[in-house]
Amino acid sequence: MFITREFIMSTKMDTHDPEESADTDHDEATDGTAPATDGAAATSTRGAVQLDELRKEFDDVVAVDGVNLEIEAGEFLTLLGPSGCGKSTTLRMISGLETPTDGTVSISGEDVTNLPANARNTSMVFQEWALFPHMTVEENISFGLEMDGVPEGEREERVTEALEMVELPGYHERPATELSGGQKQRVAMARAIVREPDVLLLDEPLASLDRKLRQHMQVELKEIQEQLGITFIYVTHDQEEALTMSDRIAVMNDGRIEQVGPTDSLYKSPETQFVATFIGETNLFEGTIDGDGATLETDDGPDVAIGEYPDHAGRSVGVSVRPEEVVLTPPGESRGYANEWAGTVTDAIYKGSLKVYQVDVDGHAFQVERQVNEEVDEFEAGDDVTVSFPVGACEVILE
Repeated sequence: MFITREFIMSTKMDTHDPEESADTDHDEATDGTAPATDGAAATSTRGAVQLDELRKEFDDVVAVDGVNLEIEAGEFLTLLGPSGCGKSTTLRMISGLETPTDGTVSISGEDVTNLPANARNTSMVFQEWALFPHMTVEENISFGLEMDGVPEGEREERVTEALEMVELPGYHERPATELSGGQKQRVAMARAIVREPDVLLLDEPLASLDRKLRQHMQVELKEIQEQLGITFIYVTHDQEEALTMSDRIAVMNDGRIEQVGPTDSLYKSPETQFVATFIGETNLFEGTIDGDGATLETDDGPDVAIGEYPDHAGRSVGVSVRPEEVVLTPPGESRGYANEWAGTVTDAIYKGSLKVYQVDVDGHAFQVERQVNEEVDEFEAGDDVTVSFPVGACEVILE
């Protein structure tokens, strides 16, 4: 793709083809204004990002709907959600490549809502690396520094440091056209960090890499973030990426944030049914808590003992039980759990270190996961089994 000097100067960040820059849900942007607030940057808040009632409309479509989010300085936060949920649009409003219809964006304690991208100390890395094909690695990385008027000696020193950080020492003179996909992504990362931004924005930068390389780059990205100590805001639809790298995850759906928290809390204590089903796999039961507050009377499956919820008797709720919490034993063999039924294995799938079972219990499908090296009974499709799990495995979702 062709990139002009003027375009890069206007954005002051790594970028890609402007026709590809919009979130996948929308092609055109509509400018909007936001109320101004006073704020001064402070050392303690350098790299902190705050979004207040952030909203973005594209004609009649609301892409981002009242997002409130505080990101700490030096944090690795991931915006996670399905395609079209508004995560990339949110990132682009932080960068200045989109103007909010309403709400405010603050970076390092300063309201930057109406500032252009080149006035914000951010850098951005996209899925498309957008390297200049006619330039060497060093020329690609130092291009922005040259545009900023950084002296040649300092440019060379910073490029060398950046290449060492991304594990490409000595690649200065390598033509961009001779790089592998992983090397191109590292050069794009070096080009972003060489400018020493307060905030690094990453929009699905690993999506085009193969699985093995993607997993390796996840670890590298987290190590780079910890070395630099700057704020990373990462966009992805990939749960594994989010869980591997993030300090916290903000799960988005339909333009809103469903839940924000550390990776383990999102998995263990989902606050909405969407989060329960989007983060990992789960067995989800829907129904009404009985009059005693101890049992979920389900709509289309077995009733589930959930513990003590007397204050919520009669309330419609969801109950999440993770597959690894469900136990399979031979017919008639009981573990003594409150939740126990007879079932039949309908499928047994080998997934490397995991074996995944699908089990039918009176028309309700259970998913069960077991580590292959666990000393447990093995079952195959067609086997009759006892399905059980303790009350403590039930996560009641009171949304």
